[in-house]
Amino acid sequence: MFTGIIEEIGVIKSVKAGARSSQITVGAAKVTEDMKLGDSICTNGVCLTVTSFTADSFVVDVMPETIRRSGFSSLKSGSRVNLERALRLMDRLGGHMVSGHIDGTGTISRKWEEDNAVWFTISTDTKLLRYIVDKGSVALDGISLTVTSTDGHSFSVSTIPHTRDVTTLMERVKGDILNIECDMIAKYIEKLHTSGGQGSKIDLDFLAKNNFL
Repeated sequence: MFTGIIEEIGVIKSVKAGARSSQITVGAAKVTEDMKLGDSICTNGVCLTVTSFTADSFVVDVMPETIRRSGFSSLKSGSRVNLERALRLMDRLGGHMVSGHIDGTGTISRKWEEDNAVWFTISTDTKLLRYIVDKGSVALDGISLTVTSTDGHSFSVSTIPHTRDVTTLMERVKGDILNIECDMIAKYIEKLHTSGGQGSKIDLDFLAKNNFL
């Protein structure tokens, strides 16, 4: 589990491509300080398992499903990626609950500045947009952000200078692809609502009877 608060920017040292998978070596300094074999590192929003490491790098295997769901096919030597170690129980939850299991990708359709803020509009599939709500949380390339608006085709986020300074987001331009993880709460609620069998129904009557209204 992660928070979407990026700890450092890593650099891809090598990508060994298989038929539909890859092995990636990532250069890093902070996340390797207390690293152990088998640790989970959120890399551009994707939870990956450390298979070997040194003082300044770590290696992960990327399976075909991850390649299909993410923008990892575009990573190459020299690419910069957002890194975050797994959440410890005693840590403050500064962002939101991020699993590192992305739902899909989106494309930057607009980027513009407003005073100290830089705005991004992300176009994505309606299957993802159903879980994205105004003022809700979303993780883009592993970065915890607040949704400022949404419509039937896209959603927007606004970033502060600190986020731009410590992540790769400012390097992204119109047309770039971002990994998206929607807020997991919405997905669980939908699952419970649709898989409860006969009589499973959440509506205003249900909420009123159970003292939610």
